[in-house]
Amino acid sequence: MPAPSGPQPNTELASPKRRRYLDWLRGLAVLIMIEAHILDSWTRYDDRDSALYAAAMIAGGLGAPLFLFLAGVSVSLSAASKLRRTSDVSAASRAIVRRGLEIFGLAFLFRLQACILSWGPWQTLLKVDILNIMGPSIMAAGALWGWFRTHRGRCIAFAAAALAIAFLTPPVRSVGFLSSLPDPIEGYIRPRPGFTTFAFFPWAGFLFAGALPGVLLAEATERRRERTLIIRITIAGAALATAALGASFLPSPYARSEFWTSSPSYFLLRTGILTSVIGLAYAWEHRPWAAERFSPLQQLGRTSLFIYWIHVEMIYGLIVRPLHKSMSFPTAAMSIVAFAAFMLVCSIVKERVALRFKKK
Repeated sequence: MPAPSGPQPNTELASPKRRRYLDWLRGLAVLIMIEAHILDSWTRYDDRDSALYAAAMIAGGLGAPLFLFLAGVSVSLSAASKLRRTSDVSAASRAIVRRGLEIFGLAFLFRLQACILSWGPWQTLLKVDILNIMGPSIMAAGALWGWFRTHRGRCIAFAAAALAIAFLTPPVRSVGFLSSLPDPIEGYIRPRPGFTTFAFFPWAGFLFAGALPGVLLAEATERRRERTLIIRITIAGAALATAALGASFLPSPYARSEFWTSSPSYFLLRTGILTSVIGLAYAWEHRPWAAERFSPLQQLGRTSLFIYWIHVEMIYGLIVRPLHKSMSFPTAAMSIVAFAAFMLVCSIVKERVALRFKKK
């Protein structure tokens, strides 16, 4: 969720700079997250049976994978940037691991905030949410990046990790001995009622999957090379999504596997879609009529962790309890626009305040 400003006028990309099309994608993930959470929290039960609501929630389900996928892209880009500055692979790897540890610590601080503001039970401190998965996954990806010292080795390692997590998810969901673990620990490995929103299997796989194109993009220091690479990544993503969709109609090799939760086909389908949208974001950012102007999505993308942090209590928390399950589907849908605009204002204010403090 947790990238800086875009392409320079010459043919070379400034390696420490952020790729703005990735910020645009993060902003899109923020909008998807807001849509999913508002519809889930504010739509009344008798308006949830429509095909439109079901389609909206399926679309909303892409928000979390996109955040994790882009976090993986950032792992590789950040590590490569630090390597260029220090020429020390181990130092670059350790910096990423430290960032993952910080995210993991923020996960518990976030749960503590929820307990205080919404008077939640203290057991919810142990709930496994997306930051609980993102933090350790970043740590593991940073370590993996450091262990493999070649471009090809890192690509193979990240692909292997993502595939291993995807294909191990169905058996992990049904293996018996995990039940002997304490519920909060088991909840990190597989869903556990009352403790799990996300689990390492399969959610960590999206971060490793994103680290792979991140390795490729880190090597593209020229604009023409980056453009060619983006085209190839987009085609590969579309091919993966198509193959995964076809495979989903074949008999499953697993005794127990649910398509919408644990199926490797569904994981690979989403991964292919997420990989392909990098190309769509790049094309939009570099459209012929584009100009240097304010982009709401890039603004939201630059502050995605901040928006995640503040929006949950504003949608699910005690302060909006009268809105919970109270709106018709059309009213909740219209609320998404108003809430997203409010988050955009908060994002702008946050950046300006941060900039003012930096200048002091």
